[in-house]
Amino acid sequence: MEYRPLGRTGVRVSPLCLGTMMLGPWGNDDEQDAVRIVHAALDAGINFVDTADIYSDGRSEEIVGAALKGRRDDVVLATKFFNPMGEDPNSRGGSRRWIMRAVEDSLRRLGTDYIDLFQVHRPSPDTDIAETLGALSDLVHQGKVRLIGSSSFAASGIVEAQAVSRERGLERFTTEQPPYSLLVRGIEADVLPTAGRHGMGVITYSPLCAGWLSGKWGGGTAPTSRSRAANRFDMSVPANQRKLEAVDRLQQVADDAGLTMPELAVAFVLRHPAVTSAIVGPRTMAHLETALPALDVHLSDETLDLIDEIVAPGVTLNPDDDSYGEAELTRTARRRP
Repeated sequence: MEYRPLGRTGVRVSPLCLGTMMLGPWGNDDEQDAVRIVHAALDAGINFVDTADIYSDGRSEEIVGAALKGRRDDVVLATKFFNPMGEDPNSRGGSRRWIMRAVEDSLRRLGTDYIDLFQVHRPSPDTDIAETLGALSDLVHQGKVRLIGSSSFAASGIVEAQAVSRERGLERFTTEQPPYSLLVRGIEADVLPTAGRHGMGVITYSPLCAGWLSGKWGGGTAPTSRSRAANRFDMSVPANQRKLEAVDRLQQVADDAGLTMPELAVAFVLRHPAVTSAIVGPRTMAHLETALPALDVHLSDETLDLIDEIVAPGVTLNPDDDSYGEAELTRTARRRP
């Protein structure tokens, strides 16, 4: 496997990153099977594992910790904090108070004494970014964290964080984790160029667009899941009808290229020069085995041109599929009661 540089950190990671959101009660609650999936990914050459405290309320981190016993030092281990971990209003967010507790909780669940990449899961407009960066810098100096990163930050947030780090002599975000797929291309317009200018590694998530590009939906079928935001699956939403039409056309591109839809989808993400690694989050061993062949796929310029005709560069067909504007566009932020 050809390992890629994680920005300018000097760390090299596999083009596929094992996402573990589905390992635990949210997806696969069979711990032994989940551990086998992790081991299979490592055996296939994947050396990058991403999780978060919120996944299955901490169970995902525990499963990852169990799976990495005896293999911890061979893995670049990433986790995230920010989302609520209980009813306490201070058990969440980007405050120093919470970060210092969250890292200890994650270290305990992961069964390790250091985290390679500690990421803030979402921006926190009500918290000074210097507060967050200051706390994370202290964790780096203490040796509990090696690198820090952001997730779902808009380009303006990336720039602000980098500027604050320079001005105050703090550790900087070395990675960004945005959503990116054949149907969700908004980051091509600003996030990817901005991350590139700041030498950040880019770890994308949801290359199958929450299952839209799994190869199971299209034609006369439609996703029916209600486990995620309803607007992403409500077929009365015109944007979702456009997604179905795009999926049908993309399936033809995949067929003509001799690829499965997941292979086309993952290979497309990996083809962008700004992308370091694509997170694949299998629930079953079969899901992992479906994603691995994409490592050997190189999409031609002709195939990329066909894709651009279906979903133009920089376009997200349904804005509800990305993670931007969650805080900035709340009713309060828009000055509405």
